[in-house]
Amino acid sequence: MSESLVAQLAGHAVVQPGVPAVVMGERRVDYAELTAMTAAAAARITALGLRTGDRVAVHAAKSPETVALMAACLRMRVPFLLPSVELGADTFSALLQRADCGDILAAGPVDAAVGQRIHEITGPAASAAQPPAEPGHPDDVSLLLTTSGSTGLPKIVPITAGAIDAFTTWAADHFGIRPGTAVLNYAPFNFDLCLLDVWTTLAAGGTVVLVEAHRSTNGKHIAGLVRQNRVEVVQAVPMLFRLLVDAWDGVPFADVRHVVLTGDKASAKLLAALPELFPNAAISNVYGCTETNDSFEYRVDPADVPDPLPIGTPLPGVDAVVVAEDGTVLTGPATGELHVRTPFQTPGYHGGGNDRFVALPGRDGVYFRSGDLVSRDADGVHTLLGRNDFQVKVRGTRINLEEIEHVLLAHDAVTEAAVVGVPDDLAGVRVHAVVRGAGLDSLALREHCRLRLPRVAIPRACRSSPSRCRGRRPARSTGSASASP
Repeated sequence: MSESLVAQLAGHAVVQPGVPAVVMGERRVDYAELTAMTAAAAARITALGLRTGDRVAVHAAKSPETVALMAACLRMRVPFLLPSVELGADTFSALLQRADCGDILAAGPVDAAVGQRIHEITGPAASAAQPPAEPGHPDDVSLLLTTSGSTGLPKIVPITAGAIDAFTTWAADHFGIRPGTAVLNYAPFNFDLCLLDVWTTLAAGGTVVLVEAHRSTNGKHIAGLVRQNRVEVVQAVPMLFRLLVDAWDGVPFADVRHVVLTGDKASAKLLAALPELFPNAAISNVYGCTETNDSFEYRVDPADVPDPLPIGTPLPGVDAVVVAEDGTVLTGPATGELHVRTPFQTPGYHGGGNDRFVALPGRDGVYFRSGDLVSRDADGVHTLLGRNDFQVKVRGTRINLEEIEHVLLAHDAVTEAAVVGVPDDLAGVRVHAVVRGAGLDSLALREHCRLRLPRVAIPRACRSSPSRCRGRRPARSTGSASASP
């Protein structure tokens, strides 16, 4: 997603102009059209008076036009924030303010955000002149992702051009993505998974097959996309594979070469079903954080699937360290908190709060303190045991239960709140809340949460309790919170 990616995209438009670059439904956008759309968007960005280094937010609705808009920002070296389209209005506004984004660029109509200038970057460019690609530096920030924290506001994760180039180069080689390779994009554009699904694929000259947001739970439709487009690489949270298993018609997905599970735990039952669906695919469990991107891989042997499934061993160039509670770096078989340093990681959160980025005695570089507890065996294989904080994952999204409790306790009628994650076969975890206070209204509480939390973090059930909420601290202190409808 740096100058080299921009150059690669332009090169594909010359060498293979008619090869599909992005597919969505019946629509197929080839490399010549995508390059023209990108140039038109870049001209419009220039016409707005935005300069190199000016930060903007991009409305991350799934479409080929949004892909072209993001590519135009990269071309013009305009760093862009990708907020979730499901953020509540209050959180969205506060996030843009923290990221220093005064403008929102969108590839289509979007609801107005208070205090922000919204520009629809659509239609043909006003001028036929194509702005030249700006030369860049590997340390330049190209995009800004977000991740949940315990403060009620997502943390902003800057990703540099050099980190993106390092990742796309590794991923294309590792998963055999080359011109013509079709890769399924299931994750929303604001997920770091898109570094593989979208940007590695485009850098390599492959075809990105978009799963439309409103069809993301339709297993039959997604199965059709995989077959019709002869998809070779499928990366997604376990929920997607559960949908495919449930909708399977008995005909194998013979073109798929790589199945990549990531973002959440996969059940033994699900893993046992995958070899029959994907008989020609290597099945991998990949672990990573938004701050570091992919860090570990475990190649699954269908004949011998451990339970729990390990996250495996570090990827090439990744240094992983297990640290005891007292800060001691452990060697050999060990259990402790995972610290990771990767070639793909962020230099630190934008706006501060960087206590998770640490130096370790006797080691070069900065490590990310993941908060994940792992065990490492004598062969160097790591297994995830859990968290040392209040985080859970819902549909692959990391959610902080304490954050949800903060939001509930901010409601004037709530004096106590307890939020828990309940196991769910499809979502992995669903969020339940128990609250205590005077004159509570569950609909009003859900609306209160909707304005301040992403949709995945709104409690599915919000129950009033006449007694003290057990296991949580009283009135307006923090507890622990979580996830999704």
